[in-house]
Amino acid sequence: MTRLSTWWLFRRLKSRVWAIKRIGRALKTFVPMTRDVMAGRFRPVPWSAFGMMALALAYLAMPFDLIPDFIVVIGLIDDVVIVGWLLNRIDQRLADYRAWKSGDIDIATSVHTPS
Repeated sequence: MTRLSTWWLFRRLKSRVWAIKRIGRALKTFVPMTRDVMAGRFRPVPWSAFGMMALALAYLAMPFDLIPDFIVVIGLIDDVVIVGWLLNRIDQRLADYRAWKSGDIDIATSVHTPS
C-alpha cells in the first residue's frame, strides 16, 4: 500500500512540474522586478503582483491557517498549496516585466493589460 501511494505521489508531482517551474520563476523574477520598479526603470507597476506577494507572506506568517500547523504534515500542506497557487498567479502577472527585461517590448509604448 505504501509503495502504491508513493508511486502515485511521484507520478502526480511529475505531472505538475510546470507549476513548480512557474513558482520558481516567479520567485526569481520578483526581486529584480521590485528593484527595477523602486528605481523607476520599469513602469507600469504590477500592483496585483505586489498585493499577491504580500498576501502570500502574510499567510505564511499568520498564526491561523485553514488547517492548523500543529497537525504536522497536513497542516503544512495547506500553506504549500495556497502560497504555491499565489506564486503561480504572480508569475502570470510578471509576463510584461520578463518581456521588457529581455528587450522584446518597450514598456512605455506597449499597451498594458490590467491584472
